[in-house]
Amino acid sequence: MDEGEKKIKQEDCNEDNLGAGILTLTNKRLAFDKTRSRMMDFSKQFGDTVIDVSLENVTKTWKEGLLIKKVCFTAKTDNGEQIFKFGVFNTKGWLKSIENAISEFKNQ
Repeated sequence: MDEGEKKIKQEDCNEDNLGAGILTLTNKRLAFDKTRSRMMDFSKQFGDTVIDVSLENVTKTWKEGLLIKKVCFTAKTDNGEQIFKFGVFNTKGWLKSIENAISEFKNQ
């Protein structure tokens, strides 16, 4: 993490296209690290950071789903605008935390 960066929220989750990993929200960015786990010994290993988006590049946030709920956001990346959808436990809490972090980031 960069100097002055603070972790707000972190959760083990699943992204629709990228698979299993850990979603992290800080006061400066949203990041998603791929993970690999083994059932045999219940170990989990961090992989590569596949999403690393500054909060200034997040253009839209929402939640969706009736049975399988997801927190979603659209972000400007090197490949253009992309949509990411994460299956987290508390979609309402994540959405509120992301929106609060974005508003505080813009007010700095």
